[in-house]
Amino acid sequence: MKQLILLILCVWLASGLKRVPLKKHKSLRKTLREHGQLSQFWKTHKLDMIQYTQDCSAIQEVNEPLLNYFDVEYFGQISIGTPPQNFTVLFDTGSANLWVPSVYCVSKACAAHSRFHPIDSSTYSEVGTSFSIQYGTGSLTGLIGTDQVTVEGITVANQQFAESVSEPGNTFLDAEFDGILGLAYPSLAVDGVTPVFDNMMAQDLVDLPIFSVYMSRNADSSVGGELIFGGFDPSHFSGNLNWVPVTKQGYWQIQLDNIQVGGTVQFCAEGCQAIVDTGTSLITGPSEHIKEMQKLIGAVPMDGEYAVECNNLNVMPDVTFTINGIPYTLTPEAYTLIMGNSDGMALCSSGFQGLDMQTPSGPLWILGDVFIGQYYSVFDRGNNRVGLAPVVP
Repeated sequence: MKQLILLILCVWLASGLKRVPLKKHKSLRKTLREHGQLSQFWKTHKLDMIQYTQDCSAIQEVNEPLLNYFDVEYFGQISIGTPPQNFTVLFDTGSANLWVPSVYCVSKACAAHSRFHPIDSSTYSEVGTSFSIQYGTGSLTGLIGTDQVTVEGITVANQQFAESVSEPGNTFLDAEFDGILGLAYPSLAVDGVTPVFDNMMAQDLVDLPIFSVYMSRNADSSVGGELIFGGFDPSHFSGNLNWVPVTKQGYWQIQLDNIQVGGTVQFCAEGCQAIVDTGTSLITGPSEHIKEMQKLIGAVPMDGEYAVECNNLNVMPDVTFTINGIPYTLTPEAYTLIMGNSDGMALCSSGFQGLDMQTPSGPLWILGDVFIGQYYSVFDRGNNRVGLAPVVP
């Protein structure tokens, strides 16, 4: 009887799972567009296995390939309006707003990307509230509008979003994505706009209030990763998920017990705060700590970055983040990125970067893509916790 109830529950849970497979592809979006291949690239399909618990599984076919841009950005396509207007967005757990460039934007960054035409959408309505947001790097201003937003197979009605009219500087000009879709808590949203995932939950578009992220760091793999709304996939990680309580509901903020380098505690000896952030490429921390980290791993300044000889990775120390009593270790191969060659020498860049984020709870470390690429991450809004487990290579 217990098995029958479990089977019925599994089937019911599976009906709301929305799986977003990520394709790994090093070609630039503009190159695909120039060759008229972008639409065909997005439209790929496969049959997926979905699982919410270690005992439940069900089949669901929902596909949206996302690009892994050289292991530093993961993004994919959404559509806004009727008929749909397509945009490439960065799925960002470090912010809570959705924005895309407006046709009325005057910045060079907007001209280089897809722009939203409100007059072409029959479901659009103007809100008119001004919008301004500042990220760790880059800022923009614009206006709020409302329309339906589709993330492959999931159509969210009456979603407020920002239409940027000014994107100064080169941050978004050089970006391979058009806009950003924030997945953080509503308290982080500018202008009190309800985030996309909150509307998914409110409109019963997912059965479970969770989403999960898998980021592939395997250069030889054609799979860039996967984003699942409403569940997670145990085939992407080993062992069980270790659950970590969210300490403050804005960012996906958690407590770090300590940070070890080469087996010795070097930072956060008394504990500190960190956020799990899919929108940050590297692992960041207070500038003075990161300078010390670079010395400890043997990285030296070079062209605005910190670099090491790739041949030295085998003698560099592991870096371990202890979270809720569990060690999460990054090997040198995991916390470095290949830069290229200089004078016949293979160079790798450090995956650590200084960024001073002061909050009422103190400086924040950011566990970005370098960390998430090694540890499958589940974001549980129902229980306000983050689940982590080692990624299966």
